[in-house]
Amino acid sequence: MTRETAATPFYRLGELVPRTAPSAWVAPSASVIGDVEIGAHSGIWFNCVLRGDANKIRIGERTNIQDGTVIHVDPGPFAAMIGDDVTVGHSCLIHGCTLEDGAFVGMATTILNGAVVEGGGILGAGSLLTSGKRVKRGELWTGAPAQLRRTLSDAEIDDFMSVAAHYSRNAKRFLDECEPVARQAL
Repeated sequence: MTRETAATPFYRLGELVPRTAPSAWVAPSASVIGDVEIGAHSGIWFNCVLRGDANKIRIGERTNIQDGTVIHVDPGPFAAMIGDDVTVGHSCLIHGCTLEDGAFVGMATTILNGAVVEGGGILGAGSLLTSGKRVKRGELWTGAPAQLRRTLSDAEIDDFMSVAAHYSRNAKRFLDECEPVARQAL
């Protein structure tokens, strides 16, 4: 077996086959199933599940889906559409929603069907964004259910945007350097 097929994270579901750019990094412990597309220089980290069975999942370029995140969909208008330069923190649940280019989603956050986080919008860690809600550019929302807390400065938006660039560089490092090894004794 080759390194790529030894522990593949990709699964066909009937006629639905995941597609990914060659420069994207997908951890071997991730599960990418069905109608999923992953753009260039993006990273899908350890133990993520992207299940495109009832609708499509689209992930843009330079986007990072951090460890333990689940992305799922529902039929109809509830595809998961995730743009370019998006950061999705560790252990999130992203369900049938839209994250526009440059959106930021904090750790352990849940986003439900039909919700939108606009580019430059921040959904804080541990939040629950309920169905149909919209985080607009320059807004910080937190809580469960999430509510608008304040407006962000341009410097704060730029700072959050730098996270996506860091993770894109890290995805390249893992694509180039990460490989399984035998357990080493102390």
